Amino acid sequence: MSGHSKWHNIQAKKGKTDAARGAAFTKLGREIAVAAKNNPNPDTNSKLADVIAKAKAANMPNDTIKRSIAKAAGELAGKDYKELIYEGYGVGGAAVIVKTLSDNVNRTAGDVRSAMSKCGGQMGNSGCVSYMFDNKGYFVIEKTVALDEDTMMEYCLEAEVDDFTSDEDVYEVYTSPEKWSDARKYFESKGVTFLEAEIKMIPQNYITLDGEKLEQFTKMLDKLNELDDVQDVYHNVELPEEDEE
Repeated sequence: MSGHSKWHNIQAKKGKTDAARGAAFTKLGREIAVAAKNNPNPDTNSKLADVIAKAKAANMPNDTIKRSIAKAAGELAGKDYKELIYEGYGVGGAAVIVKTLSDNVNRTAGDVRSAMSKCGGQMGNSGCVSYMFDNKGYFVIEKTVALDEDTMMEYCLEAEVDDFTSDEDVYEVYTSPEKWSDARKYFESKGVTFLEAEIKMIPQNYITLDGEKLEQFTKMLDKLNELDDVQDVYHNVELPEEDEE
């Protein structure tokens, strides 16, 4: 990995307003409920266990997680949510990938297309930008006295991760998507807690935008993230710290 650290941006993200944090919990709640729909037991449903780990890393309260699991047998029982991924471009040739959970393909596609086009972007065909990203399992783990670099190196070797980088305050760990769940279980068995834990699209290179183009692009990110069906937005723009999503 390039070792391009985004921890300063993760810190900024952790300090979101209550409203933004509530919106993030709503999206995570839907992801949990969908994962729990056919099997609400995380001990035997690894997908659900993975999403719960992601939610806990985002500081989602346990009671909220339990309510989200309960929804799987209730309001989501009659709905068929599908994961849909859209690719496209923002201003300045920025590459954008939008991950959604939707029970209405036409609605979701139209909403994503509209949000992009209103801010100088456009939706593209499948595969138009995904080749610029690597799909990776990702963990951010806080450095502590007990978890020094030698210990972390030992854990990473045992967990067979792809790579890890050591920043001032944290470790960033990368795995293949296939090994992410096993690595999560291993770290948890060692008492490690996560500041971030998910499988995500990581850009191979970043671009910078200035002035009006940067403003347009961040407005587009806001519009996309405001959509109920949108779970995650990945892009290759190096944003100022306070704007990073």
